[in-house]
Amino acid sequence: MDATIVLDIGKTNVKLVLLDSSGKTVTEQRCPNTIINDAPYPHHDTERIWDWMLSTFQTFSQFAHITAIVPVTHGATAALIDHDGLVLPVLDYEFSLPPRFDPQYLKVRPPYSETLSPGLPAGLNLGRQLAWLAHTFPQQFKRTRYILMYPQYWAWRLSGVAAGETTSLGCHTDLWQPVQQQYSTLVGDMNWTHLFPQLKPAWTALGSLRPELAVRTGLPTTCKILCGIHDSNASLLRYLNTGEVTLPRTVLSTGTWLIAAAFGVPLEQLKEHSDMLANTNVFGQPVACMRFMGGREFGALAGAEPKVCAPVDLERLIAQSTFALPCFAESGGPFSGQAGTISGPSPQTDEERYALATLYCVLMTDYCLTALESQGPVVVEGSFTGNPYFSVLLAALREQQEVSFSDDSSGTTCGGWMLHHWGDAPMMRSTLATPMSPHGWLNYRDHWRTLVETRNAHAEKS
Repeated sequence: MDATIVLDIGKTNVKLVLLDSSGKTVTEQRCPNTIINDAPYPHHDTERIWDWMLSTFQTFSQFAHITAIVPVTHGATAALIDHDGLVLPVLDYEFSLPPRFDPQYLKVRPPYSETLSPGLPAGLNLGRQLAWLAHTFPQQFKRTRYILMYPQYWAWRLSGVAAGETTSLGCHTDLWQPVQQQYSTLVGDMNWTHLFPQLKPAWTALGSLRPELAVRTGLPTTCKILCGIHDSNASLLRYLNTGEVTLPRTVLSTGTWLIAAAFGVPLEQLKEHSDMLANTNVFGQPVACMRFMGGREFGALAGAEPKVCAPVDLERLIAQSTFALPCFAESGGPFSGQAGTISGPSPQTDEERYALATLYCVLMTDYCLTALESQGPVVVEGSFTGNPYFSVLLAALREQQEVSFSDDSSGTTCGGWMLHHWGDAPMMRSTLATPMSPHGWLNYRDHWRTLVETRNAHAEKS
């Protein structure tokens, strides 16, 4: 049978998924996305991913005739390459760049009004990463032939063809003007324009698999390598219809990051200091977004081996006024920089910790939806579809909005498959969430918001 491979590189895990021509998963393999905390700076272990990927391709070649490979990756990441390969390791965006460099970058950083890219910590603004690399490693940077966004780096390694693509460029990078759909002034001011290859649509077949890789993996030489896409934008694909968006609607792409993408929200109401931004969808159109590190914070609260709770655990925490107050990740979100705390009696069991993590992520999501002035249906995509309480608790808080959840846990994989089957009927199956409202749930939400807003006001004054 003919099949497609989706390479899905999230911040936490790397997946290779084999899907048949109907979009059904045939098999998948995954491995951790590890960071090498060594000189010259913390960086992605791209060679380990590469070797694992090729070995898995060889396994997949025994299941089907592979017609295409589609790269899908997290954002805020780029690769500097010459004709032979990387000129510098791929920097981890969670690396805290030296603060002494900030004044220099602020001199060239475009205003929020131009990029709708908020100022973010560590290396979450890709332009800041690139400027720091150019300043700190000038000789290596001069060797750079292309600056490739992360999906297109893997597409280049597989096909030998360099390309650019707007969903990764338009992801809080400081490099893109989402309304004008062109590079920001930063790119020209830093003399980088010639380093960015020609832009291609995400669904473009850049070329075929390199012949030597076909021999090594057993994949056919006719296997097409697609340009690829930013992961949260892949989750939006089944809600786009030949360039038109069903308005209004909000898609919650959940994983390491929880990103609320609100179609139909005016860009003018976005606020930089609340981690609101305009992402760029696959058609180059800006989409109002707000996000926090939902998966990372859930893990911090629930523990390394989460145990699913029972409804009684949720009810107990609500009744005893146990609150998790943001935030429990070092990067991103409307309360970035504030230290997470637990108010009230601490959870005592693994189940209670799972319950508290769930309550926290639901409340943070509700906060983001309200701040965005989200309207219309809300659909949950990604890993949080596996939490039995997330969607139903959220539905009880969003009384004027219909909340549903996707029928699979990986909208990114589905989006990658759709890029290779452009024009086919998108897989948009979802289940309506029946609101679950434990006793005192709405009052608990209101109390949590009061605590959060009070802490935030104090933080802003200090």
